[in-house]
Amino acid sequence: MKKKQKKMLVRIIIAALMLVVLNFIPVGGWLRMLLYLTAYLIIGYDILMKAGRGILNGRMFDENFLMAIATIGAIALAVYEKSGDYNEAIAVMLFYQIGELFQSYAVGKSRKNISALMDIRPDYANIERNGILEQVEPDEVSIGSMIIVQPGEKIPIDGVIMEGTSSLNTSALTGESLPREVSAKDAVISGCINLTGVLKIQTTKEFGESTVSKILQLVEESGSRKSKSENFISKFARVYTPAVCAAALLLAIAPPLFNLITGADAGWANWLYRALIFLVISCPCALVISIPLSFFAGIGGASKEGILIKGSNYMETLSKTRMVVFDKTGTLTQGVFEVNGIHHNTMEESELLEYAALAECASSHPISKSLQRAYGKEIDRSRVSDIEEISGHGLTARVDGHTVAAGNLKLMKQLGISCEECHSIGTIIHVAVDDAYAGHIVISDIEKPNAKEAIAALKKAGVEKTVMLTGDSKRVAEKVAAELSVDEVHSELLPADKVTEVEKLLKTKPASSKLAFVGDGINDAPVLSRADIGIAMGAMGSDAAIEAADVVLMDDDPMKIAKGIKISRKCLSIVYQNIVFALVIKFACLGLGALGIANMWFAIFADVGVMVIAVLNAIRALRVHNL
Repeated sequence: MKKKQKKMLVRIIIAALMLVVLNFIPVGGWLRMLLYLTAYLIIGYDILMKAGRGILNGRMFDENFLMAIATIGAIALAVYEKSGDYNEAIAVMLFYQIGELFQSYAVGKSRKNISALMDIRPDYANIERNGILEQVEPDEVSIGSMIIVQPGEKIPIDGVIMEGTSSLNTSALTGESLPREVSAKDAVISGCINLTGVLKIQTTKEFGESTVSKILQLVEESGSRKSKSENFISKFARVYTPAVCAAALLLAIAPPLFNLITGADAGWANWLYRALIFLVISCPCALVISIPLSFFAGIGGASKEGILIKGSNYMETLSKTRMVVFDKTGTLTQGVFEVNGIHHNTMEESELLEYAALAECASSHPISKSLQRAYGKEIDRSRVSDIEEISGHGLTARVDGHTVAAGNLKLMKQLGISCEECHSIGTIIHVAVDDAYAGHIVISDIEKPNAKEAIAALKKAGVEKTVMLTGDSKRVAEKVAAELSVDEVHSELLPADKVTEVEKLLKTKPASSKLAFVGDGINDAPVLSRADIGIAMGAMGSDAAIEAADVVLMDDDPMKIAKGIKISRKCLSIVYQNIVFALVIKFACLGLGALGIANMWFAIFADVGVMVIAVLNAIRALRVHNL
């Protein structure tokens, strides 16, 4: 327990003991009042100070002001009536502080869970100098540096393994409990824990741009993006609090004045007591505390499952998702392309593959990488020049002095080169050398193992329509869509065409539902921004896609999309439960207080009791593992 919470607990115990003892010892007069005031100040001095600061700063209408006025009024009423009963004033403050302590503990527990989950910030990086390992600050390590990560240490910066094999614990990032086996040439991300072997890693990013920094930044900034529900509560509290203060003042003055006019007993004390009860009941603590806490817990629970939601506004939007649009490559498929066939025309297979691999040597596209892997030899870039990429079509280059064109049918048509149709299913790379058709290469992507289950899970979660957008040929796209049971597919699209298709879909959907787009590549960034909510594959996705997205899946698992939707719906359900519960109880109790049916003890339940129940309910948003 934190020092501040311990201090509050001690104050609560002392005040409670004094309250009990003072009801049994025979003391009266000024001494009795002094002892009760001592107990009151022990438990409530901070509330009085906050109320005073609020008045000085022009922000007087908050729960501190309400509690201060109500309890001071109760003491003044006891003095006026000469009853010597100060129990209610102290009890109100005591139970309010118990509620505040409970709320502080609940928030602290939520923060602790998230902090433990996100305890991935590395403290240092190991750099080898003159055969000795030296620990340096991670932000001092430049791109291209060699770092050493020993067993039990966190990987501090994203990079590529140059030497060593090991198992990595990625649970803090992805929620996946199984270790990941890595070896030389594998890319690794910061935040993972090295379990077994020593790894020599060449850094590919600066610390500030590494995965661990981006994740921590996303989580830290998530609280600044408020949902409509939170904004509603903030606006509601700004109107509600002054309104109930005015109502309480009216309740204290109007009935006695009416009584005086009609010749009856004014009953000032009775109506003032009702007004004080009205003020205690009216505190909007349950709403002001529990709503942000619900979103905070929901974001924390999602993070624990490897789903980073960048703010409560996105949590609210995600809960209303009824249409999910997928990019194909790297999202529903692994983005791991393999050469499955070489259909040559005017040259040998090996020569055709060599020209294609050399022409594609400057591209980082998965298809280009697959050609280079199939070639199997070291790429001599000095043999290649004048590379020109034609978006959505392919590229042209000069290889050993020959003009080489490699791309799809559109490229061949654009260059005026007649070519042969291929009946194989897959991505077809047509190759022309010196304006003469040389043949084509068949490349196939591999579906993600659980892609089909992910689509089924979305349908089960209430998603009404799934759509796939891809730049692949119509035959390949339709085959993948049929295998995965995707409702609608659009193929042979350029990056700009994907935005156009999403805009069309946005116009067709009902206004109450939301459209989510799921992608992973740099070309998906415009579509991710255009959709109602963008979901990026974080582990393999590009930085641009992750920046543009509203939700990031840390392990590239499409099953997490349905889980994210379920988490958001549970969170919003809890938010609405708390809003309805708190408002119904509040207004019912306010009516009873105004009618004189409710006493101060009843008012304490209406304030502190409702807050505690709402906070308990909010904490349920952390429990998302079995959704």
